[in-house]
Order: sequence, then C-alpha cells, then structure tokens
Amino acid sequence: MQFWEDLDSMVSTVPTSEKLFIGGDLNGHVGATNVGFERVHGGFGYGSRSQEGDDVLNFALAYDLLIANTVFKKRESHLVRFRSGQHSSQIDFILVRREDRRDCLDCKVIPGECVVPKHKLVVVDFRLRVRVHRDKLAKIARTKRWRLRGEAAQALRKGY
Repeated sequence: MQFWEDLDSMVSTVPTSEKLFIGGDLNGHVGATNVGFERVHGGFGYGSRSQEGDDVLNFALAYDLLIANTVFKKRESHLVRFRSGQHSSQIDFILVRREDRRDCLDCKVIPGECVVPKHKLVVVDFRLRVRVHRDKLAKIARTKRWRLRGEAAQALRKGY
C-alpha cells in the first residue's frame, strides 16, 4: 500500500500538460479482459486479473492513464514477461496518459532479451512530436515589387 501512496504523491506533482510514462514491475495481473476498466485497459492483456491487478487498474483510472501493454493484440510470446516452469505472467506494465494514445505505436515483450534470468524486456515505441514556435519578428524581409511607387519602382524597372 505504501508503494501506491508514494507513486500517487509523485504523479500528482506532474502537470497534465507534460508527457508521463510509468514503467515497471507493478506486481499485479490485469488480466486478458477489460470488463469494468474499458477506459484504461485495451482488452489485450494476459491471464486472469488479481487483486493487485485491480490496484494497477484503479490507479490508471484515477490519473486517466492507459496500460500500453493491453492496447495491442500480440501473440503470447510478446505478452508474457516472466516464465518459470508452468507459471507465466504479465506483471510489467507501461502506463501513459490516455490523451497520448495515438502516439503510442507499439508495446511488447522482446522474447529473446533477458534482463535477469527468466525476465524479459518490455519496450514501447512512442512518437514524440516536437512543436516549433516560430518567432513572428524573425520573418525574412521581402520586397513587394507591386507595391513600389515612385523612384523605387523606376529603379526596379531599369534593373538598377
């Protein structure tokens, strides 16, 4: 419970205008279905939901986050992060703001890469858009020849 309180206090300080990525072993199973949590669960999870998974889903609801791992339909090898004998699970999640959903291009487990024994690497492909604000005063000065009058117009016609 202390973990969720600490995470709550940290996330509440991040302005909603900033990008937010939360990734890690959240020690819960959100399950394969999104019943009751359609807003934050994409419907493509793995296994069955646990009480700890409900904590993950409720946290995501509270901060309007999306569990990126559940958004993309994947084969089992790209969903399961931990495997030991007959036991396999998906407990590592990446959470992003729901408003950034269209910039989240993919999220999966890399089957061949092990961070530690029996644990696979989870990656997310995300498109970051950089907005360039142009300074209105930094425009290139142009001569509008059709507006020239008098000597300036005569000089242009003569080719200087």
